[in-house]
Amino acid sequence: MERPAWAPQGIDISVPSVSRIYDYYLGGSHNFEVDREAARQAMEFMPGLPKIMKANRAFLRRAVEFALSEGVSQFLDIGSGIPTFGNVHEVAEAAVPGARVLYVDHDPVAVAHSQAVLAGHKSAGVVNADLRKPEQILNSPETARLLDLDRPVALLLVAVLHFLEDQDEPYRAVAELRDALAPGSLVILTHASYDGIPLSKERAGGAVGVYRNIRNPLVMRTREQTARFFDGFEMVEPGLVTMAQWRSDCPAEQEDPYAFAGFAGVGRKA
Repeated sequence: MERPAWAPQGIDISVPSVSRIYDYYLGGSHNFEVDREAARQAMEFMPGLPKIMKANRAFLRRAVEFALSEGVSQFLDIGSGIPTFGNVHEVAEAAVPGARVLYVDHDPVAVAHSQAVLAGHKSAGVVNADLRKPEQILNSPETARLLDLDRPVALLLVAVLHFLEDQDEPYRAVAELRDALAPGSLVILTHASYDGIPLSKERAGGAVGVYRNIRNPLVMRTREQTARFFDGFEMVEPGLVTMAQWRSDCPAEQEDPYAFAGFAGVGRKA
């Protein structure tokens, strides 16, 4: 297998990565054949997966714009993946020059790409760290350089918590991050669920099985289980809804049915 010039040394390009699979769904070019094959297998069960990812990105953009409108111009984006067009720092800086963005991912390919994209950027950076270890993120020198945790921060947990199994204690991780944030901070979150997918649970479960087979289990949580991540936050209107329903300009009848899969919401720390 030929190693592309952009692939960092030491990366096993024979193992699929969820961030590169996501990049493929979004039409990006930073993925390997092993990632594309896993994505195609998942799409055999759930052909609307690219639409779900695009709805996710559209929600992310609207939520970042909402945060900026509320005067929050610092962003901590955990599970940020491979930078694609319309990234958090691009959206934020277009509206508020000097807005600060720290990307966090545990995939070395995503981190290497973020470093390349952000070269020369003084108000954005990237840390190689794991959501399961919040102290790694909070104590990073890059966090200290970019973010003032005494002021409100928007914590982005977009399409990442469903890759944490219950044994990874995702609720504890989110609570630790919440407790480190100043009052007025926001949490911006999306989560996969069987709720809203326009397929039988059995068929959708086939796609979930593909992720399990590549050792990146996708944990589908209910609305109630997803709502627990907002403990300690006050929900911002319209509450916990589908991605397509969160402050969207697009009429519901024009949306693809897959845009109503899973949940999205924004909460504010009192």
